[in-house]
Amino acid sequence: QLEVARAHAEQYTSETLQYAHCNMRFVEGHIEFLQRAGIESDPVDLVISNCVLNLSPDKPRVLAEVFRVLKNGGEFHFSDVYCDRRLPAALRTHPVLLGECLGGALYVEDFKRICASVGFTDPRVLECTPIEVHDEALRELLGLARFFSITYRLFKLPEGVLETKCEDYGQVAVYKGTLPGSAHAYTLDDHHVFETKKPALVCGNTAAMLQETWLAPHFTNVGDRSTHF
Repeated sequence: QLEVARAHAEQYTSETLQYAHCNMRFVEGHIEFLQRAGIESDPVDLVISNCVLNLSPDKPRVLAEVFRVLKNGGEFHFSDVYCDRRLPAALRTHPVLLGECLGGALYVEDFKRICASVGFTDPRVLECTPIEVHDEALRELLGLARFFSITYRLFKLPEGVLETKCEDYGQVAVYKGTLPGSAHAYTLDDHHVFETKKPALVCGNTAAMLQETWLAPHFTNVGDRSTHF
């Protein structure tokens, strides 16, 4: 599969995307050890993933590696399966549950703790959808445990920029309507939808996410942290 992907990278970027130069490459490695795959520190703008963290036996290491490779202002944008409690070892190692991405589901609060420990302060939820387990035998094994598919956005900013809680500094953000596909509004997360040209009060963390990441050209931000309310 890697050889097929590599063989078509140049053609896809030039003909389909119409780029002047190929900006795509495929590497083989382990997500816990990105440096071994040749990915150095701080060159990456965006990391995306779909239910891959779930499968890793060392989830803190994966998040730490993503934080390492992202440049300041970069983002980890990904979906995965989470649980409302810590699962016992017998469920975490159950082959069917692992195959269904349930056995590897992190307790959502533990996920937040890991994020904080590696530097991703204030994880933002974009979407959260309950997962229904239809198999009776699996439901009996899982008991009252509930699972969710959650899309998170984790921004890497310099140390100390994001606070552990949202704080009010009277800052205002205005979306310019300039992101492709989002002419009328832009959704930052599940509780921030910015209508084009409409001023919106934001906390200090949200202001930083809009001012000091790849989103900065698309927002006008007013105010700083000189006054706390």
